[in-house]
Amino acid sequence: MIDPDPPPEWYARGLPHAWLPYCQMKLAPPPLPVVRTHGCRIVLADGRELIDGIASWWSACHGYNHPHIRAAVERQLAAMPHVMFGGLAHEPALRLAARLAAMAPPGLSRVFFADSGSIAVEVALKIALQFRLNRGQSERTRFLCFTDGYHGDTLGAMAVSDPARSMHRAFAGCLPRHHVVDIPADPSRLADLDRFLARHAHEIAAMIVEPLVQGAGGMRFHSPEVLAGMHRLAREHDVLFIADEIATGFWRTGDRLACETAGIRPDILCLGKALTGGTITMGATLATEDIFTAFLSDDWDAALMHGPTFMANPLACAAANASLDLFEREPKADRVRQIEARLREGLEPCRTLPGVVDVRARGAIGVVQLEEGTDIYSLRPRFVDEGVWIRPFKDVVYLMPPLVIDDHDLDILVSAVRTVLAARR
Repeated sequence: MIDPDPPPEWYARGLPHAWLPYCQMKLAPPPLPVVRTHGCRIVLADGRELIDGIASWWSACHGYNHPHIRAAVERQLAAMPHVMFGGLAHEPALRLAARLAAMAPPGLSRVFFADSGSIAVEVALKIALQFRLNRGQSERTRFLCFTDGYHGDTLGAMAVSDPARSMHRAFAGCLPRHHVVDIPADPSRLADLDRFLARHAHEIAAMIVEPLVQGAGGMRFHSPEVLAGMHRLAREHDVLFIADEIATGFWRTGDRLACETAGIRPDILCLGKALTGGTITMGATLATEDIFTAFLSDDWDAALMHGPTFMANPLACAAANASLDLFEREPKADRVRQIEARLREGLEPCRTLPGVVDVRARGAIGVVQLEEGTDIYSLRPRFVDEGVWIRPFKDVVYLMPPLVIDDHDLDILVSAVRTVLAARR
């Protein structure tokens, strides 16, 4: 191994001023200095290369530095890196809006662009609330959300995440209080949700759920049948259904969207992460024409007053359009099924290891769940020693690699999980 000392000059000069994410900086080891990326690899300043097992927080679906996306962004940079979207429009955004509406479940015809996934959720919540206000239903101001749910780090998104178990539980007493219930364990438990909605639907604007896989709340899975049942009950009780597909969209769970697996059409759909192929931050909130129509009025106060400065940034739109090109040219369904089978087979031996509670896989997501209280942070440097970038959290060690990963690199990732967990004391 190459000696990592001394650190690069830029690292030594800048790190004392950086405030790092999701990190107790008094206790955590310093971050690894990265100098470049390629394919499924992260290259460190000391020359080591790590196979990325989590696709840069689940976004780099085509791997890094894809030439088609890079070329599209370079062309857009030369023509117009940015222009405000208020009162102006440009071809990359309008082309992307039409393409997203075409790929979404039928009826989701309106696209609102945002800066990130969290903002896409904020916009979805705001749309749902104002839809009720514009319809004269001012009493419907609460949301129904779910245990182990996680929708982002901004205040509104935090408020509809699990208030007791998420990493934002310290804010539980400061945020608006919404209804939080368990996702039904199986279709037979949908009756519990039905009874809850019968009592509370009159005050609920919408329910919000991460379809099939709850991501940052602990990589918890539920079945397509349960998801379809939740959607049916929302319809029956006149509750809007918001699908947060920021992590699950773009073939991550096996289909283009997780909602497609369950055969449902949400009223509002949130996209992000892989939307630009992991190139530039961007989010999108899609809504039905019926919802959009509720904002049309002779009264300006009925309009949706939201507009991020960098909304529909042309560089981000160019990256997203190029990413959609790749999905159209290289359908991912078969490859994701292959990845799922390899993850399932490769991780299954972990089930017999001490402290392992469960092993599961869905699409290009593999999870080993450990006992609560495991010192998960101590595992992170051990994965680096194995030549992989895996960042376990809470009680899970998980893999969500780029969808273009080859079998050789995928096997190295899976082997690293087995090795590190087997050596754990």
